[in-house]
Amino acid sequence: MAIQNLESLITERYDYKDVRRKKVNGKRYYEGENKLLPSVTTVISATKDEKDKAGLQRWRDKVGDAEADAVMHQAASVGTAMHKFLECHIKGVGYDDKSNIGIIAKRMAQTIIKNALPSMDEYWGTEVPLYYPTFYGGTADCVGVWREQPAVIDFKQTNKPKKEEWIDDYFTQLAAYCMAHDALYGTEMKAGVVLMASRGMDLQMFTINGQRLDDYKYKWLKRCEKYYNEHDV
Repeated sequence: MAIQNLESLITERYDYKDVRRKKVNGKRYYEGENKLLPSVTTVISATKDEKDKAGLQRWRDKVGDAEADAVMHQAASVGTAMHKFLECHIKGVGYDDKSNIGIIAKRMAQTIIKNALPSMDEYWGTEVPLYYPTFYGGTADCVGVWREQPAVIDFKQTNKPKKEEWIDDYFTQLAAYCMAHDALYGTEMKAGVVLMASRGMDLQMFTINGQRLDDYKYKWLKRCEKYYNEHDV
């Protein structure tokens, strides 16, 4: 299936505005209300617990820095390319990438398009810039209605399928985006959805809603508190 749909899928419910982005010392920031705000990923990266940091370091020690850097670079490249295919599909823009990375990413994007996106009732936007006034900013992969619930959707790539307990930070990220969308547009986002495609073309779908979404909003606020206590911003 070629991603050459030339009709936008987006229903423009909200007037999404551009938010200026800037890198400071390699970290991404967003400009909101004349203040430079750390990105959601910057906050999450800076506030990982020691167990997570130790696990990552053990892996680096095992495979070596050169191999670890190569794996992470390829994963980032595939992820970026996969996101581009999905963005263009939703916007109705003809797009292709015949590089080795692009071929892998296209197949992964098609897995999501074929097996997950039929559950989207409505698309409000893709690559949606957001910020929560005075606290943080970020870009949501997709916003719309998922199985009758207003939701923020995150597209992820992975080398192999992941257990749900391994992706706690993904849920925290979604909670942050839900809060920012509510703050900017007066919505009441009901769910966060992770759509994850693996190199083996397996698809995993994870949803947080109800009390669980509220719990992750609380976790996110605690991460923000820790970040601001430890950083001069």
